[in-house]
Amino acid sequence: MSRLAFPALILAAVSAFVLSLAVPWPPVAALLEEDRPLALALLWELRLPRALLALAYGAMLGASGAAIQALFANPLASPDLTGTTSGAALGAVVTAYLLGFSAPLALASGAVAGALAALVLLLALAGPRAETATLLLAGLAISALAGALTTLALALAPSPFAFYDAYEWLMGSLADRSLEQAAFAAAPALLAILLLLRLAGPLDSLTLGEEVAQSFGHDVRRLRFGIVCLTAFGVGACVAICGAIGFIGLVAPIFARRLSGGHPGRAVAPAALIGGLLLLAADLVVRTAPLGRTLPIGVVTALLGAPFFLWLVAHMRWRLAR
Repeated sequence: MSRLAFPALILAAVSAFVLSLAVPWPPVAALLEEDRPLALALLWELRLPRALLALAYGAMLGASGAAIQALFANPLASPDLTGTTSGAALGAVVTAYLLGFSAPLALASGAVAGALAALVLLLALAGPRAETATLLLAGLAISALAGALTTLALALAPSPFAFYDAYEWLMGSLADRSLEQAAFAAAPALLAILLLLRLAGPLDSLTLGEEVAQSFGHDVRRLRFGIVCLTAFGVGACVAICGAIGFIGLVAPIFARRLSGGHPGRAVAPAALIGGLLLLAADLVVRTAPLGRTLPIGVVTALLGAPFFLWLVAHMRWRLAR
């Protein structure tokens, strides 16, 4: 990676974070005027939790996407395409609407359990080094099953308003979250990212094959288990607070690998920064778009990420056909 690339990513992420606090209304100017209490309330209660969640969730998706792509040796692997986010959403919905536990810790526990179940099922169906077609089919099947079970759980929920209450959350939303909720998602995400960064060397050796990784002294089973658990832990905690947000975990690692010379382990850190930057940018689009109403942020990331995914699939097919 270029010496300037990583500092530039840090600067861009910090700038996007500050911009997220100030746009569309510049509270800094109001701090010097008579609206100071209103500006402080806006910054502390609305803008800061939203910006923290965007940065933490995006960073977690980027880092976990890089780790999953290294685990499966496949550039199309990501938390949403492998069914991880769908499984986490299912776990949170079952916990909240069928079991009746709505505390953040209970929701996060349910989401982590759902994400972990989805990843374990994916490993069982596709294997640790699945081909692209197998991985996509298995991920699609798991996502479809998790989506159907989520709908069933909402239909069986005692509350007749379960569908309405869960709709915005299921589409992904950063709005109306408190600092406590932001900290509850950001702390597990930060811990998971730091631990994934420690696995950078083993991840690089794993892409060369299990035998090579073992020759370097790495326990492949332990490494695989660690990646699955850390991804489920970080993504599950974020999904419990913000719902499912797609395609960040696919796009960020692809750009990060270009900066890291194709080394998936070294791509974890830049992927985290790019993921946070992308989700902060998407949130700015959501809050400033002149639509008369606020769109769920998951819709925006899907609208931007789906064409990129289609281009990536077509590009891979073209390269294989050569």
